Amino acid sequence: MDFFQALSEYNFMRYALIGGLLASVACGIVGSFVVVKRISYLAGGVAHSIIGGVGTAYFLGFSPMLGAIAAAVAFSVILGWVSLRLREYEDTVISALWSMGMALGILFLSKTPGFNMDLMHFLFGSILVIGDGDLSLILALDLLVVVVILLFYKQFVAVSFDEEFARLRGVNVERFYLLFLILVGLTVVLFIKIVGVILVIALLTLPAAISGHYVRSLNKMMVLAVLFGMVFTASGLFVSYVYDFPPGSTIVVLAGVTYLVSLTFCGLLRQTPIR
Repeated sequence: MDFFQALSEYNFMRYALIGGLLASVACGIVGSFVVVKRISYLAGGVAHSIIGGVGTAYFLGFSPMLGAIAAAVAFSVILGWVSLRLREYEDTVISALWSMGMALGILFLSKTPGFNMDLMHFLFGSILVIGDGDLSLILALDLLVVVVILLFYKQFVAVSFDEEFARLRGVNVERFYLLFLILVGLTVVLFIKIVGVILVIALLTLPAAISGHYVRSLNKMMVLAVLFGMVFTASGLFVSYVYDFPPGSTIVVLAGVTYLVSLTFCGLLRQTPIR
């Protein structure tokens, strides 16, 4: 009851809940494609590279979120091109860009005059400090992701499941693959405030992975992943409030435990003989 009273009394609690629920929409949709395509390593590279954009933005006096968005788009294009053109060196290049992005971010932050922000907010999230501007940005990016997916759903499905077949059907695989990675990068930016760069890949992939245990249709998987993301966000806020835990970490722990329980349950179910 104290939690619900806090929601009614404090704006920051309501903003945290609304922000988490809104971000779960794009995360569930894009995360489903990430899981199906099995490109979590690429999404991880984009996520950690964003620190470079954040640090550069602070150094130049711009909004850190704008820097994060610019870095997400830039690194998505670079990593997508590497994945498509240089598969032999893919892992090495991704590791280089991943580490270089984080290192550049820390370097620029250390040279920013008067810099006093705790970098831990970007590494592990700060959902309780979401404001009106953050909600507007999350909603705008949410709508962008939903509209693009609706417009090019068939092309994204074709690219995700069978690139060669997509090429035979006349789909520009490179263009849509890069567009999809840009959406991944923007979705990662959505969750920087909620769980941070370090934990964002877990929340991007786990709801979709759990959904994949129970449905085989991609559109049903996306709907279920959105619902799981909302449940994890709301329940994580509740548990963190009751037990005074960090909200972002609590959300991810709940998602991880649910995934392991679901994986174990489905594994046991498959081993049960049919009578």
